[in-house]
Formats: sequence, C-alpha cells, structure tokens
Amino acid sequence: MILIVAGAIAAVLIFRRLLFISPDTARKYLQQGARVVDVREPGEYRAGHLPNAVNIPLGELQRSLPRHDKDKNQVLLLHCVSGTRSEIARKLMKNMGHQNVFNLGSYRRAEKIVSGQPGR
Repeated sequence: MILIVAGAIAAVLIFRRLLFISPDTARKYLQQGARVVDVREPGEYRAGHLPNAVNIPLGELQRSLPRHDKDKNQVLLLHCVSGTRSEIARKLMKNMGHQNVFNLGSYRRAEKIVSGQPGR
C-alpha cells in the first residue's frame, strides 16, 4: 500500500513538473521582454510580488487581460502560489488566442527564475 501511495505521489509530481516551463527557457524569454503575470488574488499580490509582474487574478482574466495584453503573440509567463491557478490561466489564455503563454509554476519557483537563482 505504501508503494502505491508513493508511486501515485511521484507520478503527480512528475506530471506537474512537465506542465512548467524550464528555468532556462523562461530566462531566455525574460531577456527578450516576456511579461510576468501573477494570477493570484490582489491581497496575495500586495503581500509580495515579483518585480515588474502585473497582477491579473484568475477570476478576472477574461475581462482584464485584453486591457493589459493586446498583442496575442507577446510571451506571457504566469505564476500563482502553487502553479495550479497559473496552469488554469494558461489554458484559458490559449483558448482566448494567446500563442505564447507558459506556466512558471509556484511563486517561489518563479522568484528563483526571475532573480536568476539556480534551481528548478
């Protein structure tokens, strides 16, 4: 039973890792002018956010995104607390016609990538 649970947890972690853009690719996009979009709630954003990140909460994405990003080819790097909301936002944005939308994952992971710290 323990092996089954451990295997299931490992599978979920590996699957989630595949959903996130690699740190090297994200850094390359950042150097080329990609925008960082924080899809957390305003209170979460006010408590701490990445430099130059724009806050568009997941629940307001369809209404607010057109004001922020009219260019549907602009590279957008999304993050939230864990990577779950940013993955939902990525799929929603793709359905809205945005071509270059990627999930940075969690706030901590995004912070390391944006600041150039080593790690995944």
